[in-house]
Amino acid sequence: MTFASVGLGWMVAGRVLRPLRTITATVREISARDLHQRLASQGPDDEIKDLADTFDGLLGRLEAAFEAQRAFVANASHELRTPLTFERSLLEIALADPDAGVQDLRAACGRVLASNQGQERLIEALLTLSRSQRGLDQHQDLDLAKAAEATLGSAHAEAAARGIRVEAALAVARTVGDPRLVERLAANLVHNAVRHNVAGGWAQVWTGIDAGRPTLRVRNSGPVIPADQVDALFQPFRRLAGDRTGDGHGLGLGLSIVTAVATAHHAELTARALPGGGLEVRAGFPGAPDEGSGRQPPKS
Repeated sequence: MTFASVGLGWMVAGRVLRPLRTITATVREISARDLHQRLASQGPDDEIKDLADTFDGLLGRLEAAFEAQRAFVANASHELRTPLTFERSLLEIALADPDAGVQDLRAACGRVLASNQGQERLIEALLTLSRSQRGLDQHQDLDLAKAAEATLGSAHAEAAARGIRVEAALAVARTVGDPRLVERLAANLVHNAVRHNVAGGWAQVWTGIDAGRPTLRVRNSGPVIPADQVDALFQPFRRLAGDRTGDGHGLGLGLSIVTAVATAHHAELTARALPGGGLEVRAGFPGAPDEGSGRQPPKS
């Protein structure tokens, strides 16, 4: 009787554990190159099927992350290679011309230098994006109003050259985080609002407490943006047709950096296309430990 019980228990255990062995074997075979595979358990609706479905969900998220990484690397490589090709062509043409004088060579060198400065901006943006995606190295008290104010000087100069009116209403909005990254978030939002605008347009910058959270809000005029294309603006190297109304000099990383910085600070980032044209972006940060009430945003 004892042997029969042991044998029966062994058979039952084997049958129960068989699906787990199948799951283990399948997961071991999956690598970064075949994340499309799924367990696709067809068994009864029990804990083992829940486990298999959980693995499938995890694999789906990993596949999406790897695809996004591959696309980012491909786009970054293209963005870096294009100016290098341009610079090489400039130098080859200048050197191949036997009649080229000092002024011609100076002009070619000037264009190469300008292109190189663009590459430096791109590399700096990539490093900022990488640093913000890594998480926070600093947790300091900071004020969103000061972060926004720090970028308004250069924004006003650029806006004046483009005929854009910049309005600011900055109230104290204290949070905790990395001051450099938060200033970059504010700068990217403000300069994005100025660069992607229309002649004679406007941009509004507001800081304060919104729904209990220290918030930075940036709004700007501009052409109508389809609602289904707003999310695409926050993806790396993604630009709308014609780069909206910008001058075509954007890197396509500004709003991606905004997203990464907001995520690192556990901030709520929302964006919506304005009915009359333009865009509104809100970044609501966690409050500082002793954050009190502040000014509420004007109704829009």
